[in-house]
Amino acid sequence: MSHAKQSIGIAGAGLLGRLIAWRLLRQGHSVVLFDRGPENGTQAAAWTAAGMVAPLSEAVVSDRSVYEMGRYALRQWPHWVKQLASNRRPLWQFNGSLVVAHPQDDTELTQFYRDLHHATGDTHGYQWLTRPAIRALEPDLSDQFQRGLLLENEGHLDNRALFAALGDALRELGGHCVFDCEVELESGLIHTPSGPRRFDQVIDCRGMGAKSGFPELRGVRGEILQVQTRDLTLSRPIRLMHPRYQLYVVPKPDHHFVIGATQIESEDRSPMSLQSSLELSSALYTLAPAFSEARIVEQSVNLRPALPDNNPRITSEDRLLRVNGLFRHGYLLAPAVVDQVVAMTEGSADTEFAHSLLMHCSRKTSDDRSQPQQRAG
Repeated sequence: MSHAKQSIGIAGAGLLGRLIAWRLLRQGHSVVLFDRGPENGTQAAAWTAAGMVAPLSEAVVSDRSVYEMGRYALRQWPHWVKQLASNRRPLWQFNGSLVVAHPQDDTELTQFYRDLHHATGDTHGYQWLTRPAIRALEPDLSDQFQRGLLLENEGHLDNRALFAALGDALRELGGHCVFDCEVELESGLIHTPSGPRRFDQVIDCRGMGAKSGFPELRGVRGEILQVQTRDLTLSRPIRLMHPRYQLYVVPKPDHHFVIGATQIESEDRSPMSLQSSLELSSALYTLAPAFSEARIVEQSVNLRPALPDNNPRITSEDRLLRVNGLFRHGYLLAPAVVDQVVAMTEGSADTEFAHSLLMHCSRKTSDDRSQPQQRAG
């Protein structure tokens, strides 16, 4: 179905802003993308992330709609990555993820399996592994792990290469990007330091910068370490179950590894604490002693934008769409959210799969929201 071509202004060049701009440009619309940060996107929450698309892992701590949108993402990301055709390096890996626990914490792994079965209603897409099977998949992991849970239907993205590939694609498609530019929004208008710009449609993707449109928006602190070592190889993300937190390690190109844990309910943007650094480093060492010689190349902190129910929301006013609240699920939920925003921009029928899921999210109340885990300390 063809749609009238529109001029569209998008505020926020994080993951959502770049993806929406790219999809709309491919549809033939004229797009201008604004962001208060630099072109490389280093201030975006999705830059300070591991890039996991892990619907099974998140099913145990989120409602059913997040799981279903994650399954939708698993279908969309391979197509989108193929369309981007980045020459930089592979953007998408689909090797599943592995969940393990130290012997003393094996009950945590068992409980995770039970919660996963309850949340998904079946046992498809994941299986128990014995120690020999773990060693065959990930020979560099510590020998102490007696069993593990392989989540086959999960993948991960090279998120920073994706940001660069999207930037290249926007320029190639004729999109105009304005960086280091603070803006204010209203119906059909984006106010910039050089004056107002009029558009047929304005889309607000500013995350934490959009509190005026989402007064209940809160920031949830996320912390990552990035290390580099050539002493070991991982083929997939590893999750370590622990009574106080769930640590994850995600392999990245050039022997880099991103390490993080669950979120902290705080809007503090200050650097990582010594305690956080010690917890992440100590847990990493227990996964594989070879990490002891890894070099810490980055410590990053950012805020994930979250609404009271921890679900995404799209609001529509006259010639102004606001989208926010991806919480810690940015790469998991982005395809469904982006497809719905594009459909709403073009006036498509409200029968899309993405729409039904997002409407389910919007009906959730604070009484039945998914409570976020908080890492000790």
